[in-house]
Amino acid sequence: MKLLSFKVGDKLTVGAFVDDILVDLAWAIEVYEASKLKKPVSGRVDIVEFLAQGYWERSKLDDLLLFLQDGDKLQEFSVRTRYEIVAPVPRPPKIIALGRNFALHAKEGNYPVPEEPIYFCKTSSSVLGPGGVILVPKQVGRVDHEVELGVVIGKKAKSVKATEAFNFVAGYTITLDISARDLQRSDIEKRHPWYRSKNFDTFTPIGPWIVTADEISPPIELDIELSVNGQMRQKANTRDMIFDIPTTIEYVSRYISLEPGDILSMGTPEGIGPIQDGDCIVSRIEKIGEMVNTVKEI
Repeated sequence: MKLLSFKVGDKLTVGAFVDDILVDLAWAIEVYEASKLKKPVSGRVDIVEFLAQGYWERSKLDDLLLFLQDGDKLQEFSVRTRYEIVAPVPRPPKIIALGRNFALHAKEGNYPVPEEPIYFCKTSSSVLGPGGVILVPKQVGRVDHEVELGVVIGKKAKSVKATEAFNFVAGYTITLDISARDLQRSDIEKRHPWYRSKNFDTFTPIGPWIVTADEISPPIELDIELSVNGQMRQKANTRDMIFDIPTTIEYVSRYISLEPGDILSMGTPEGIGPIQDGDCIVSRIEKIGEMVNTVKEI
């Protein structure tokens, strides 16, 4: 199932495509839960609460789908007004991104291939949705694109073994790690953290939706690519990642608790390159879809 966050006017809610119909899942769950409890339920869920309640798991999704397919409920909860798709997790609790997780990408930056996962955090304020505009300050120097597989966490994970790691994965999305490259190199030379070069507003496009984990079975071997103005820049497969998803979850959760709505951005393949004013970036990952973003210099 494709789960997404979308806006109707100023109202943000959770949806899914069911039989190619966009359904307001937050509304449907409110009615569904009320019918089970035999009393009114107030307040609609956001995507983080939706994940925390376990609606990404196949058994709960199946129960909800049965409810939606009863009579005219699918039409009742369908979205018939104009809507805007935003980042599937508009404000993730945490975004943990892997650095140099493809050997050829490490080599193109003249860095050694890491012996253990290198990770850093991206802020929720840097998140941008599909169709959004990446804003690049004029004085910042070179800014690069980095397309990555996003792994969305569905339940709290602490000290998880690699063999159990997929039990904590709600689904998959596309992420872009936009990087102020000149600033990053300067910070590395000064032995400063990478933090600021990765976290400008709009520097983390995510989307267009979350494909639930039951739709993509391990091993996760997905073609991943990025083009700029129709020219292919990055093209690889996630099988080429140095540290796979289970290894990464085991390693990160040893030190940091992962929570519903957290996103692991699994590193970018070779082919990174600069972006500039007016560019159109198309990011694609097999079985997930396509995300389009444009660039504006400010």
